[in-house]
This record gives sequence, structure tokens and C-alpha cells, in this order.
Amino acid sequence: MRLNSSTLLWSRRFFPRSVSIVAASVLLALLLHSNPSPTFAQQSSSEFGFIFDSDSKGWLTGFADLPAGYDQGIYELESSHRELPGELTGNGIFIQGHNRSDDLFMFLSRQVDGLEPGTAYRVTISVDIATNVPTASFGIGGSSGESVYVKAGATAIEPAIERDGQDWLSLTIDKGNQAREGEDMINLGNVAHPDVADTEYRIKTLNNEERPFEVTADKGGRLWLIVGTDSGFEGLTSLYYTGIKYTFDPVVEPPVAPPKVGDYALPGWSLAISMVLGTSLMLLGLRLWTKRSARPPVR
Repeated sequence: MRLNSSTLLWSRRFFPRSVSIVAASVLLALLLHSNPSPTFAQQSSSEFGFIFDSDSKGWLTGFADLPAGYDQGIYELESSHRELPGELTGNGIFIQGHNRSDDLFMFLSRQVDGLEPGTAYRVTISVDIATNVPTASFGIGGSSGESVYVKAGATAIEPAIERDGQDWLSLTIDKGNQAREGEDMINLGNVAHPDVADTEYRIKTLNNEERPFEVTADKGGRLWLIVGTDSGFEGLTSLYYTGIKYTFDPVVEPPVAPPKVGDYALPGWSLAISMVLGTSLMLLGLRLWTKRSARPPVR
């Protein structure tokens, strides 16, 4: 085929246009589907369950909200791992105290690890206690059952005892006060059991399944667990912890990142649309090429 100057001029004028049409359709398809929508890794839940049949499983006991120079003879503070009383079988962690300070807090604490460092978790807790206090009971300062509040929480710092400016032994975390909750502990219920008769002990289970709270693990993936009773009853409370379970569900939030090519991916039906659009544009380009080719060269 012999090319003259007119043919070359026509080629230079038309060829870039057809290439642009085809290139545009290909680019559109790449923009829609070159990268899938961003996905985020799902972290797994973690569960820590403790049954105290053989030992205390690393849980420590402590007492707070009483004078630093308290008299053990009148406070009757005691804790140990021992056999459950009466007809109950198995063992538990026994804890006891006489609330002479009108605000005695008796607690168990333990550190756990293996969580994702710096990750926020939604926490649910289940606590089993053996109690011998019936419902609708009365006592000094408040009910021996309904005024002894069971609390639970989780913190990145250790729940320790320190002597404050009033020469009292206080907790280093915020547990609240009696029925009032704190930033680090919530109220699960109380020690009153509707089936208790006389002085027998019954197992009572309390949990926060209806309102989990959030906590963030430290940079080593560790947290401190704490359960206890915050008493408004000015008498003797003796109970056993027979089981404790914590469940940590990660609070997963997609990271905020600048948009990239491919992050604008549409739903699956967009693939069909982009293919139809791209094919249509290519056919249009070929049609224009055919019409141009059928014309005689300009002399």
C-alpha cells in the first residue's frame, strides 16, 4: 500500500482519537476493579475461666476502705482457699470481713496476658458466689444482702492498696462507692439469694451480659481482673467465690487511611456495567475507524 501525504495526515488526525477512546475504556475498568475494597483483619475473642476446685488459680485477695491501723479483732478479716460449706461440693476462695468502717471493700484480683497490645475490648463477666444471705434481710446500716454489692472490672494498672491522706487504706483504681459504679468497676448485683433458708449456703451467678464495658489492654497485651463486694451493711459478711469467667471481644474499627485507586470499588454489579461500557466504547472506536477507512483520501 502506497501512502501519500494526505493518508498520513488523516492517520495522524484519527489514530490518536481512536486510541484515546479505547484507552479511556480500559482505564475506567481498571479504576473500578484494579483493587478490591479494603478489608480489615478480624481479631479473635479471648476467654479466661477459673474454677477453684484445687487452688486459687493465681487470684490474690485484699481489703480496702478501712483505717490503716484497723483492729483485726473487730474487723475479722480473713481469706483462704477452702472447702465449700454444708451440702455444697468442691472448693472456693473464702473471704470475710466485718464492716466496721461502713464501707468495707473485699476483693480478688489477678493479671492475665495474651491479649493484643493496645487493643480495646468489650468485656463480659460471670461470677459464681456461695452466699448464705436471704433476700429482704435487715441489718445495721443496710440489708445484709441487698446492701452488699458485687462488683467486677478490668484495668491496665494493678488494683493495689495505698494509704491515703486520711490514713485510710484505699484502692488505686476507681471502683465507685457501694451501689455507685466507678470508671474501672461496674455493679453486677448483690449477695442476697432468694432460696437461702437459715444459714445454708447457695450458689448465685451474676453477670453483665446485657451491658458489657470497654477496656484497653496495655502495650504488653496484659490486663488486671478484679471482683469484689462493696458493703453498706455494717456487719459480718462471709462468702465464697466458686467460679469467675471473663470474655474479651475486640472492638474492631477500620483504620482511617487516604483513598487510593481501587478504594472506590463499587458493588459486584459494577463489573457488568463497566464491561458493557468498555465494550461499547471500543465498538464505537472501531465503527469510527471503519467509516474513516471507507472514505477516499483527500487529494
